[in-house]
Amino acid sequence: MTTHVETRRRRVDTDKQACSFVEEIRDENLCKTTISAENEVEAQKLANNYKFGFRKWKSHVTERPFEDRSEIVKELYSELNVIKPYSVGSLFTCGNVLYVFLFGWWISLVYVFVGLLMFLTVFGIPYAKLCWRLSCYFLWPFGKSIEKSSVSVPAYSVKILEDNSALEAEEDRKLSSPLLLSTPVEETIEEPTGSPQDDHYWRRMSTYAWLLVGFPLLAVTHFVLCLISWLLVFTIPVAKMSAKTLHIILRTPPEHVHISQAIEAQEHEDRVVLCCYHAVNLYYYKYTVDGINVFAVIIVTLVIGYVDKTNQFVSSEVKFATAVSSIIPLSYYIGMGIASISAQSNFAVGAVVNATFGSITELTFYITALVRGHHQGNKCLEEIVKAALTGTLLGCILFIPGICMIIGGLRHREQRFNSRSAGVSSSLLFISIGGVFAPTLFSKAYGNLVCEDCTNSTGTNTSGSFTCKNCHYDLSANSYSLFHSHIEPLVYTISILLPVSYIIGLIFTLKTHSHIYDIHIGDGTGHLGASVHWSRWRALLILIIATVLMSACAALTTEHIQPILSHSSVSQYFIGVTVLAMVPEIPEIVNGVQFALQNTISLSFEVGSCIAVQVCMIQIPILVLFNIFYDVGFVLVFSDLHLWASIFSVIVVNYIFMDGKSDYFQGTALVVVYFILLALYFFAPSPAGC
Repeated sequence: MTTHVETRRRRVDTDKQACSFVEEIRDENLCKTTISAENEVEAQKLANNYKFGFRKWKSHVTERPFEDRSEIVKELYSELNVIKPYSVGSLFTCGNVLYVFLFGWWISLVYVFVGLLMFLTVFGIPYAKLCWRLSCYFLWPFGKSIEKSSVSVPAYSVKILEDNSALEAEEDRKLSSPLLLSTPVEETIEEPTGSPQDDHYWRRMSTYAWLLVGFPLLAVTHFVLCLISWLLVFTIPVAKMSAKTLHIILRTPPEHVHISQAIEAQEHEDRVVLCCYHAVNLYYYKYTVDGINVFAVIIVTLVIGYVDKTNQFVSSEVKFATAVSSIIPLSYYIGMGIASISAQSNFAVGAVVNATFGSITELTFYITALVRGHHQGNKCLEEIVKAALTGTLLGCILFIPGICMIIGGLRHREQRFNSRSAGVSSSLLFISIGGVFAPTLFSKAYGNLVCEDCTNSTGTNTSGSFTCKNCHYDLSANSYSLFHSHIEPLVYTISILLPVSYIIGLIFTLKTHSHIYDIHIGDGTGHLGASVHWSRWRALLILIIATVLMSACAALTTEHIQPILSHSSVSQYFIGVTVLAMVPEIPEIVNGVQFALQNTISLSFEVGSCIAVQVCMIQIPILVLFNIFYDVGFVLVFSDLHLWASIFSVIVVNYIFMDGKSDYFQGTALVVVYFILLALYFFAPSPAGC
């Protein structure tokens, strides 16, 4: 009897535990994040956006069906052979007028010149007329169409007898005929030859005169036009127009080429080869070739930077500007490569790739600047590196969340996010910044303040108040007891603890975040059906190439920044905090804004906090480690302005994130604070050594 009662009690307890377990599962389900994606690769990319240590990425890493793309994107990939309704006034745009000044006039003159040459050959008069018509076309091609007429072949007839009555009627007609005649042709079907390379084309002297005299000159002209307009990116329609002219129109017999207004060609639209309405499209920054963005400013940067060593043709300021601009597309390639590999790999591989290549853009510049400054004996570059590190922190803490709140608030009146999750990220960021600036606080508490250029208002050195410049704490080798015995061991300890904390965060994410996603894959798609832009090996190759190019651009940046620092009236702090810190993060800012527009403001916040955490927990420890093996004089002690600006920024962000709401006014407050700090850097005196 006792055994039976105990058994019943155990069953009741088990049932209670089961009920409580179900309730816990239900509670967990309420907290799950639903991720909807077209395929498993995209779902994995979206899930990585919520993981600690993974950089957030908005763009697709897989091919999307063309019919699902927006009309803007479809326009980018058009073949320029579609006739559209338009008004004459809509063609007079700034881009079309710019085309006339950049390309139209000299292309038209080349065609006039080639037409004269073909006219002098006598045999090439038909091609001379074609060149003169094309010269008028290329001077203003907008709203005009070029058609390629068809060439008919001997006609033939096909008669289909549908029933027996038709067959009998046909036989009666034949028997009553006095003569045996061929069946009359009922319907004539014309077939175009489809290619100008027919027998008649090669039998004419004009063809050989054209191929020997006119075509080579125009081929070189259109190649140059394609190259220039392609490198300018936004004028890619001009490149497409030039390529189609070279490939089709100039290889077509002149009598088959007809130029007319686009409205007149609507009846036979299938014969239209070229029809362009606009020479410039600003959305071409989205244009890709085989998944690779077309920005080619990197090539221009490397050519003018390494060919013109003595600055005879291009000044140092221009080289610096192009080198910094080249970092933007390289950062995009690196971000795309990291997202592609992470979406197609497991957690461990993704974490390693994010930890290594995620900071490669900034580390390349920092290490290059420190090495160059060490070789030149210039401490100014070390201060520029510290200013760039601080500027990245300020931008990620204040500017990126602020601008995302503002732009997102224009579309969504109020956006909500998990304040507890944001508080965890802010707390982790506060701990990271506290660790990074701990040696600075220690040195200011126990260091010796050394001032230079001290003057007394009374003219004596014994009494009165002194005015000093270039005051700093002595951390040189002369102050052995403080630096080598206390500060240096503290720096090494923090440089070990911060990466360890980063690894702990990754493990924490792997264990606690693996079950909180409710991933929904679209019907009919899956991992096998997903066509990725870049495979893992291709993405790895692009990462390596982008890293090498980044090193070359970083070397040009540090080489040509010195004249700017020497002759600029702006504080060197300001240049490091703004240009060198925020330009590499422009792709991340774009990602954050896109997340905000889609009402996922929490990911916008994570974009900035992820970069800031990587700066504190990965980049700075690596710089300290690099200084151990290759002494470049890097000391992890920041100026007062860097210290208090960073601490104040973290406090402001923690206060903003407390209520779990985001709106336009909060974003404005963060951006205003950011620009106030920039004003302090703008008017701050130059650091010691600059």
